Amino acid sequence: MNKLLVSGLLALALCVCQGAVAQDTLKKYDLQELVVTGTGTLHLLKEAPVQTEVITAKQLKNYGGRSLQDILSSLATSFDFNEDDMGSHITMNGLGNSYILIMVDGKRLNGDVGGDNDLQLIDPQNIEKIEIVKGASSALYGSDAIAGVINIITKKHDDGLLLENSTRVGSYGDIRQHNGIGLRSGRWNSYTNFQMQHTDGWQNTSVEHTSPLEEPILDSKNKTRNRFTSWQVAERLTYDAGKAGEYYAEGSIYGKRIFRPSGKYPHYDVNTYDLAYKNSGASVGGKWNLGGKDYATFDADWNRHAYYYKFTETTLVEDYDKSAGTIYYPYFPYLAGQEALQSDQQRTLISAKGVFTLPYENRLSGGAEFRYDYLRAPTRVEGGKADDWTAAVYVQDEFNPAKNFNITAGLRLNQNHQFGFKATPKVSLMWAAASDLRLRASWSQGFKTPVPKELYYMYVRQMTGTYLYLGNRNLKAQSSNYFSFSTEYFVKDFVATIGTYYNKLDNMITLVTIPIYEAPDELIARYDPVKTRQYQNMDKAKTYGVDFSLRWKIGEFLVNAAYSWLDTKADQYDSDHETIRRVKIDGVAHHKGSFSLLWNHSFSSAYNMSAGIYGRMSSKRYYQTDGDGKGYQLWRLSTTHDFARSRNFTISILAGIDNIFNYIDKTPHGLHLGTTSAGRTFYAGIVLKFTNGRKTINKIKTNLNQNENEN
Repeated sequence: MNKLLVSGLLALALCVCQGAVAQDTLKKYDLQELVVTGTGTLHLLKEAPVQTEVITAKQLKNYGGRSLQDILSSLATSFDFNEDDMGSHITMNGLGNSYILIMVDGKRLNGDVGGDNDLQLIDPQNIEKIEIVKGASSALYGSDAIAGVINIITKKHDDGLLLENSTRVGSYGDIRQHNGIGLRSGRWNSYTNFQMQHTDGWQNTSVEHTSPLEEPILDSKNKTRNRFTSWQVAERLTYDAGKAGEYYAEGSIYGKRIFRPSGKYPHYDVNTYDLAYKNSGASVGGKWNLGGKDYATFDADWNRHAYYYKFTETTLVEDYDKSAGTIYYPYFPYLAGQEALQSDQQRTLISAKGVFTLPYENRLSGGAEFRYDYLRAPTRVEGGKADDWTAAVYVQDEFNPAKNFNITAGLRLNQNHQFGFKATPKVSLMWAAASDLRLRASWSQGFKTPVPKELYYMYVRQMTGTYLYLGNRNLKAQSSNYFSFSTEYFVKDFVATIGTYYNKLDNMITLVTIPIYEAPDELIARYDPVKTRQYQNMDKAKTYGVDFSLRWKIGEFLVNAAYSWLDTKADQYDSDHETIRRVKIDGVAHHKGSFSLLWNHSFSSAYNMSAGIYGRMSSKRYYQTDGDGKGYQLWRLSTTHDFARSRNFTISILAGIDNIFNYIDKTPHGLHLGTTSAGRTFYAGIVLKFTNGRKTINKIKTNLNQNENEN
């Protein structure tokens, strides 16, 4: 079946591309992409001391993804997603959300208290490129960066006048809208961005799993993906001080509502409230040029992520009595249209950094950070609120003892107000063994303190009876040791990378089922749970694997292929048998792969077309409870048509078919899915852009030339 599928797709692609002239050679620019995430300083991709994976602007445009989840799952093999109402639930090389640091322009994305970031916050039409660094990066970025870092780099618009509109529509009422207005006057530049995302949702099956002791429900109203609408308005104002530097101020507001269906089965599909999110953020900062290649930066960033129940009918729920400082019990009535706050997480981050060129081919960077997290969750946290702060200083030296050899070493000193002091070092080596061969090796330590949810949260979920989820104040901080080695080979029309890694974690935190009687007596009396789960430290865990990728121009075609093999082991306490047992980390798939075949041709100066076949595959995903997720493969056809109506005005039309072969995972609700894909879907869109200047291109060229001189 798999061989027939691949053969058919290749034949289809050959028919699409028949008669086309050859596209441009695999350009030198592919290896001269500027990257910053691995070391915090600019490098050409081929000379970056730390192995960095890049999803370029050209790849993003040709693929035409509907969301960041769609882009990452299809164009990078390291990721899995289990998207639901509470977030995106990313897995990267065997480790979940809370171990992955997601940044936007080098600043942390503020998600909910459990780290399940809402990736709808990121407008896919405003992404310039994505940089991915695998493995522990705590020496640079502190807590959370144990599995790796995803840095979303947004477009920086500095044209004289920019007006742009992007509208994308698809099956199941899928709408993605983007509008941007850019204005430049003298040294001042403003860019205002609006985005809206909507889907009507879909239901892949009406079967609802209840419990092994009960018959499944055959006519559940629950959906595989619920209907939602989200919107965001963001503004960025910059001042170009010329040789002195650049300064900025930016802010955004965001709202999202998830509409939940109401069925007839208590505890399964009867929902009397929708979910609402209200986010806001503001940042100021700047870059000061200190002479030569030296510079300093300063950033102050505040974000708020608030999560509410928005009631659709009168409902009795627990609530917080502000005057008495206690929780209402029994229950308090909420009327249709009213909201009840579930959690309000606020984060303030202040950072300063300097980069200095030293004698004997050294480049020194260092800085300091202070992070303060505040959580208010009246009915979900004991006492109604919790806070946490961390202060850190770090230093890194990039040393070139020879022209073709780089040693990058860094150290971060962390002080957390609950978990004390921690030092996290990192050493990376890069050797240009030949003009077309790069060898890289890395060792780094990771560090992660428990989040407030893991420490203090108390959550009740109605399934077959009541499931009680508890935090644990006795948790220990997690740490890791990460080792990697990779080889990159490139010639004019071919680039191949193979790498292996090993990540060992101590005190890994996970949910463990505990005896009901170990829950507090008052919670047992209040909820009468049938199962109680609590966050606990595992003794140890490890992940290890091999990643392979290639990019190859063959005649008229550009081929991209990648494969990832992964395994994990973790020690977990089995309370039923009072012993330690060896388990796989939840969500692990041993085999993942991706493939694309792309054709691009300019028919004239006024019309360019690209067409691509994209495939992604995964073996089954392993879970300790509620069944494994099925293996799958999904294939996509995308086309992009660019029309230049004038020098200043362009039109792009995109159209395609997702999940060409209509694969649907019909696993019952309540069990684990391999994919939530709705089956075969269609999409089309239009992008309109007017600009009267090309200053951005000139600035990129200037930065590229400057970076070439530095290296």
